[in-house]
Amino acid sequence: MKSARIALALLLVLAGLAAPAAAAPDGTLTWGLHVTLATKWVDPSDTEAFINPFMVLYAIHDALVKPMPAGDNTPSLAESWSVSRDGLTYEFVLRKGVKFHNGDPVTAEDVKFSFDRYKGAAAKLLKERVREVQIVDPARVRFVLKDPWPDFMTFYGTSATGAAWIVPKKYIEKVGDDGFKKAPVGAGPYRFVSSAPGVDLVMEAYEGYWRKVPNVKRLVFRSMPDETTRAAALKAGDVDIVYLLSGPTAEEVKRSAGLKLVAARPPGVPYLDMPEQWDPKSPWHDRRVRLAASYALDRNALNQAETLGMSRPTGGLIPRVLEFARAYEPPPYDPAQAKKLLGEAGYPNGFDAGDLTPFPPFFGLGEGLVNYLQAVGIRTKLRTMERAAFLSAWREHKLKGVIMGLGAPAGNAATRIEVYVTRNGIYSSGVVPEIEDLFQRQARELDRKKREAMLHQIQQIMHDRVLHVPIYELAFLWGVGPRVEEACVDWIKGFSYSAPYEDLKLKPR
Repeated sequence: MKSARIALALLLVLAGLAAPAAAAPDGTLTWGLHVTLATKWVDPSDTEAFINPFMVLYAIHDALVKPMPAGDNTPSLAESWSVSRDGLTYEFVLRKGVKFHNGDPVTAEDVKFSFDRYKGAAAKLLKERVREVQIVDPARVRFVLKDPWPDFMTFYGTSATGAAWIVPKKYIEKVGDDGFKKAPVGAGPYRFVSSAPGVDLVMEAYEGYWRKVPNVKRLVFRSMPDETTRAAALKAGDVDIVYLLSGPTAEEVKRSAGLKLVAARPPGVPYLDMPEQWDPKSPWHDRRVRLAASYALDRNALNQAETLGMSRPTGGLIPRVLEFARAYEPPPYDPAQAKKLLGEAGYPNGFDAGDLTPFPPFFGLGEGLVNYLQAVGIRTKLRTMERAAFLSAWREHKLKGVIMGLGAPAGNAATRIEVYVTRNGIYSSGVVPEIEDLFQRQARELDRKKREAMLHQIQQIMHDRVLHVPIYELAFLWGVGPRVEEACVDWIKGFSYSAPYEDLKLKPR
């Protein structure tokens, strides 16, 4: 009997040697970010219709379902989801044993609380269409719609909104919204350690993360809005990954030994927004003037100068990669035609168009746009703004003149149309009744072909009326340093940044 126990013990030891425990997270990975870190990004409740907040959300938080390498609606905190035959009820079964970083379990109560608290992009639309959120039991939750809505999972479960990202109800009720922003608690692969608002954010691996133990122990985000500063920090080894390189700086990184220039392919289109087109007294009210601005732009030259030719010039606001998108080729670069159109509209000598305010920090592209418009007589002055101030002013419709907009969240043509050209859109400056009617009808239409036809019709109206001047489908250039083995570029289709964070790897030391 004693010899049998010894043999068993020996077998257990050998089994342990043959199957070692997963290695503990190790090392630090540091980013030089192209934007100033916004404090609000640690809280999913006010997520705007841009991709930037998700670089933080994917680290600290988790969603019921979210875009992952497996697809747009990958089950995450929910192990599964289903929809009723009548299209009115969506039921989510929560993953067993999942906890927030403070040890509280993730429950259906947290899911309902997070939805009720959400006030970001498309919040009004979601809450107009969801009749109620039912807590079936602690591990099951139902969303009951007022009417069938084929886009519910696109608006709820992709980066078109932040509505599916779950926060801890008890903790927020204890510390309040401001306390949560100062010390957020999530259920993601990294827990919050510290932050200096607008400067940096430090996070450490949460080894209890349900999907897998992260490979890298510590993540550090550093705000470096100046492009040359980011590139210099990468070359010096002070940071490991930098976002948004352009022109000569990108060329320099590409040529530097040990560094890599890579491109993410987000569904983003930089474009000109002319909010004064809705004012009959503005030159922009005349379609010919807006079309002149489109002919004035040499998109190929802008593409080469800014993204080394990696972007794709376009005449459509909706990127080709999104479902239900209708592709449009851009008009040719034709300054003579631009001047002719301005003359026909009554502006043979051009006109003063006020400020041109580019989406921060795309100031180099903004300068190029100012120059091309100036060459045909549309005189604008570049106005640069800090990112948070820009987004707030745009959302509150305080920006005049010309805006260079940009958005790159996931979704489909309907999610983009909702943001930019419907009455509920947070960046919509006016409404076309025909578009509004078609948008409401397509949202109720269960026949996919009929929906597609209506969404194509909306895009045709947008194109015919020249509501916007699209420039190109963006290639988002990064620099990656020599310590990085896996940066997770484009692992999640169309996502601009590194993710999933738990899959990042540093090279062995």
